[in-house]
Amino acid sequence: MVVKKGMVLMVVAALGVAGCASGLGGGTYGRTEARRAMSVQYGVVESVRPVQLEGTKSPLGAGAGAVVGGVAGSGVGGGRGQIVGATVGAVAGGLAGAALEEVATRRPGVEVTVRLDNGRVIAVVQEDEGEGFRLGERVRVLSDGGTMRVAR
Repeated sequence: MVVKKGMVLMVVAALGVAGCASGLGGGTYGRTEARRAMSVQYGVVESVRPVQLEGTKSPLGAGAGAVVGGVAGSGVGGGRGQIVGATVGAVAGGLAGAALEEVATRRPGVEVTVRLDNGRVIAVVQEDEGEGFRLGERVRVLSDGGTMRVAR
């Protein structure tokens, strides 16, 4: 029973760490973005639409769920029944762990459509950090070639 409780605690901790993955908002920067030049363009917000950013789908959730499911399933029956129970438990736990990780790490996002000063219209999707962009508001669009963000 102690082993099962320990495994459950490991899964909870692993999913908690997965939930702390870096943000995708306009004010969140990855370590690799520090001290890099970014292009800045200015424009006006034309529309703002709420979106949902899907959660992470790493092997962590599935692996942790498989371990817990396997341990829980091994307590079923005896002999070959334990092997079957552990196998079925590991598969079911892996599927449940992957689904739990994805749901636990979903975030609300926002799609901001901006008409740049040069006339070009772009849309940027980012995590909603409560910026509350408003139609007609002047904003900055920062870009490093692959990553874009809208900020005040």
